[in-house]
Amino acid sequence: MTEKFTRAEVAEHNSNKDVWMIIGNKVFDVTKFLDEHPGGCEVLLEKAGEDRTEAFEDIGHSSDARTLKEDYLVGEIVDEEKWQYSYDKKPTGHETADKNGQHPLETYVFPVVVVAILGLLYYLFS
Repeated sequence: MTEKFTRAEVAEHNSNKDVWMIIGNKVFDVTKFLDEHPGGCEVLLEKAGEDRTEAFEDIGHSSDARTLKEDYLVGEIVDEEKWQYSYDKKPTGHETADKNGQHPLETYVFPVVVVAILGLLYYLFS
């Protein structure tokens, strides 16, 4: 069974000798990872004891980094304090599609290409 922590309990682990953080309602003790973090230990220390889900997702960590973080898992947030995150619901960038499953760019590319070809033909043959 996974150990459960309140957000207040996690917040107490905010020194350079004891660094915990929350990512996706999971609690990680990253103290031993401080010297190995590619972005430097300051990145982890500045928000120690806090929820870092948004920052973790925004950075675009590799699949290796996502797997590695599980080595530092110590528990999860108690059910009544779990947050709902938007990163797992909203599509981004090239994944965004309209209700017909088409990328918005596809909707405009074909008509623009047709108009450009017609314009070129008109210019060449008039």
